[in-house]
Amino acid sequence: MKKTIFEEMGGTYSRNGDYLIPNLTLPEEEEQRFIGVWGQKHLQYLKEYRKMVYLKMLTSGRLNGYLADIEKQAQERFERIVEQMKKAQGITEQLKVENALEWIGRMNNIQVCAREIVDKEIIYQE
Repeated sequence: MKKTIFEEMGGTYSRNGDYLIPNLTLPEEEEQRFIGVWGQKHLQYLKEYRKMVYLKMLTSGRLNGYLADIEKQAQERFERIVEQMKKAQGITEQLKVENALEWIGRMNNIQVCAREIVDKEIIYQE
């Protein structure tokens, strides 16, 4: 019996009733890296709006590394924005000591703004 191209390339089949099903596996990624909130948000974005990019990365074994890189970039950008906004608004440790409630309110405002910026620049962009 003549071999198929799949068999010539080293592929195998399993019999399931009258059908031959190819034995397909995903390639292993080098290492599983941490994916936090930013990476999970970007993963959801890829699944909903960039399905082909998601499937290509998933089947090539690069998805985890890509999402871990997005996580790292987003976290670094978030921290940089927070520090810049604190400096621009004059929020210091002295304010934290003198008026903790005002410091908390202003810091929360800065963090919300920084999250929106990171979402727009990194998470929901291709």
